[in-house]
Amino acid sequence: MTKVINVDIPLGKDTIKIGGGNPLVLVAGPCVIEGHEKTIRTAERLKDIASESSISLIFKSSYDKANRTSLHSYRGPGILEGLSILNDVKMKVGIPILSDIHRFEEIDQAAQVLDILQIPAFLCRQTDFIIETAKTGKVINLKKGQFLAPWDMKKICKKAESTGNKNIILTERGTCLGYNNLVCDMRSIPLMQKIGYPVIVDITHILRMPGPPSTESSGGQPEFIAVLARAAVACGCDGLFLEVHPEPQKALCDASSMLNLEELEELLISVKKISEIVRK
Repeated sequence: MTKVINVDIPLGKDTIKIGGGNPLVLVAGPCVIEGHEKTIRTAERLKDIASESSISLIFKSSYDKANRTSLHSYRGPGILEGLSILNDVKMKVGIPILSDIHRFEEIDQAAQVLDILQIPAFLCRQTDFIIETAKTGKVINLKKGQFLAPWDMKKICKKAESTGNKNIILTERGTCLGYNNLVCDMRSIPLMQKIGYPVIVDITHILRMPGPPSTESSGGQPEFIAVLARAAVACGCDGLFLEVHPEPQKALCDASSMLNLEELEELLISVKKISEIVRK
């Protein structure tokens, strides 16, 4: 069996351990920040649901979705307001925070608040950007580009490791199949774990379906969230990445692929049972 190192995420006096045979971890939250109060309420509800299932939670939401398909799509409140809101979630709700960064200018500022700095899939081969992010010493979540094979991530990890930072998580988010579809090759989980780092599977982004040329919004297949989540856990992933929302149909970003917050508890019950069997 491949030895996957632990990646430690500070949580007050405690630590969330990802990988190395430790229990399944959940990364969850709305696609993008939609306001202070809604974000706090969603984080509190997420914490309650995760606690009921005894699953460690890392809160995810974006302060700026710089890679939206349409120029007119909602991107978020921006880095200043967004990081302030995420810091409030961290302090008031008491959970670690993950968000994606897209520009060199954001790295140092984001590192002061975020517990995990996420490199978006479209930027995962940007050598200088990865190196500068890794130099912060923070935990780095490298999302595998839809255009890469699982084994390609070893070279990307080497870029981060060149700084001395081995606090790395790898995230599977699907592979392109034709123009408007993604598939998840479950072999990628053990293949990327062979690199030596924990692997999280981004379920809801795998189920995104870019819309036809006549539309400005993307579609999705949220009815398959539970199916893919259970399959990923059965294949031994170290964590699940799920974008959730209290009212997905009203969400300002990724409305057609997010999981309804109130459906999360039932899903976590089933995946935890599967995870415990796999880890035995």
